[in-house]
Amino acid sequence: MDVDLRKLRYFVAVAEELHFGRAAARLHIAQPVLSRQIRVLEDELHAQLFLRDRRATELTAAGRQLLEDARPLLASAEALRRRVARRTSTFTIGFMPGITVTDAVRELTARHPGTEVELVRTTWDDQVEVLHDGRADVSVVRLPVDRRGLSLRPMFGEARVVVLRADHRLAGKESVAVADLAAEHLLNDPAAVPEWRDVAVEIREGASPGYRAFGSVEEKLEHVAAGGGIAIVPLSTSEYYTRPDVTCVPVSDLPPNEVCLAWLAARRSPLILAFADIVSDEGLLTDG
Repeated sequence: MDVDLRKLRYFVAVAEELHFGRAAARLHIAQPVLSRQIRVLEDELHAQLFLRDRRATELTAAGRQLLEDARPLLASAEALRRRVARRTSTFTIGFMPGITVTDAVRELTARHPGTEVELVRTTWDDQVEVLHDGRADVSVVRLPVDRRGLSLRPMFGEARVVVLRADHRLAGKESVAVADLAAEHLLNDPAAVPEWRDVAVEIREGASPGYRAFGSVEEKLEHVAAGGGIAIVPLSTSEYYTRPDVTCVPVSDLPPNEVCLAWLAARRSPLILAFADIVSDEGLLTDG
């Protein structure tokens, strides 16, 4: 049986809304048409996907399983559409703040004349997502990342610093240890700095600071300057984003931040492999 992506999109809309009327409005189709398409999908799969009565719509066990499987399938289809929609001569590179890809891009275009390179600036939140959703062919990522479905090629490591408000008690020190930061609130995702997470007072005591971690450097700096916490960033990032109301201090016992080139493992694009070879053989990716 061939899976109809249109019917899967209809199914996901109903499964997320749990209401046929709202799902139909979201899809810009008539509700009877949507109901008919769901019945056809159930017949094709030989499974009931929803339990419906006058008060509610619920997923069956089969419906929950289909929803789990349909979302990544639809995401892959959308990523494929985006890649095909781009001109075949266009190669898109994602890169994190503080990382310079200029020399590697120049070498790629010198070796492959006619290739148009586009650049996408990423954050901690989407540095891998740009690969899965088709926005980028390769992405220069800072670990840790979710490695599932990816090929990774290590590039280099760089020291990390803590960003503090200019009048912070630790400002001006030559260096600090992670233990010196245990009582501070970290504005990064704690999973990205497990060394801090292991000693953090607010985590050990189960405190709820009431604000979230921030993905972009600009957001982190704004909140640091406002007294909302501290941030751990690579040295090159701190040197690129300078401002008078914050200061940076090296953290002596944090391991270097590892930078890698990442791409979808299932892709076999010659340009991807060529670019990976360039940054590996020539060392043309730089930290700032």
